[in-house]
Amino acid sequence: MTFLPSRPSDRVATAVLLFSASLWGLSWIPLKWFIGQGLSGPVVSLLSYGLVGLCALPFIWRDRSAWRAQWGFVLALALVGGWANTSFVNALMMGDVVRVMFLFYLSPVWSVLGGWLFLKEQIPPLRWAAVVAAIVGLWMVLGGPGATGFSLTLVDFLALSAGFAFAANNILARAAQAVPMRTKTLAVFAGCGLISLAATGALGHGVPPMGTVVWLGILAYGFGWLLLATATWQFGVTHLESSRAGVILLAELVVAVLTAVWFGSESLTPMGWAGGALIAIAALVEALDSGRSTSSRPQPAPT
Repeated sequence: MTFLPSRPSDRVATAVLLFSASLWGLSWIPLKWFIGQGLSGPVVSLLSYGLVGLCALPFIWRDRSAWRAQWGFVLALALVGGWANTSFVNALMMGDVVRVMFLFYLSPVWSVLGGWLFLKEQIPPLRWAAVVAAIVGLWMVLGGPGATGFSLTLVDFLALSAGFAFAANNILARAAQAVPMRTKTLAVFAGCGLISLAATGALGHGVPPMGTVVWLGILAYGFGWLLLATATWQFGVTHLESSRAGVILLAELVVAVLTAVWFGSESLTPMGWAGGALIAIAALVEALDSGRSTSSRPQPAPT
């Protein structure tokens, strides 16, 4: 993105990623407002992400000479990143913010298992312990020993799948070093628009009559909030070591949970809080440990 330096210092990259994490952590506020205006999750993601994605297509095409050799990564980023954002938006709109955020942050499970199964990584015992802690935390958030059965609601599934897709998107973004950062960012919006269009069609959701204020809110959310949050996130994870980026991104969880409790009147049972703490600790351990074997700084993608 042209408004950010191509080779930033660690301090600048850290500040940008912290800003992005805070924006994502507060995103539940406009989403809850939209649902209060009678909009469904698929419609909100279609109008916000979709409109940005439609406007982004000429820019993606303009960069084709840079990403042609890695076009498969661009397609994968659109689909995986699109699903991550679509499911995350819908989960936050339909469910409890605190529960959704804890389930979304089961990233240690996905990153460790993905590295072990597909990249043949040697996983140290500490990271396996983080996986076990995250799974136990999931069990506790979903009810623990008092639950009648280990069943997932639609919102739970959306939150879990969003976290899985988010972890996969991070891997793809780092692997697609020949793809310009602008294309990485905008491909996610295009993919989200396509997935949201399919969801609205399948569910029979239409765009209800909306006043000027709601339309302005949708446009500001898509072209302002989401575009800025996504661009700064891609910038941060590209220019920082994965361990440092993972720790900083935990600010999203902290901001979302604290603001939802303070301003959204949400809560969890003591068992749920204990499970959430285990998930957060596991994410922290994974972030710190995953970068220890890599001493070199990742090369930034072309801009």
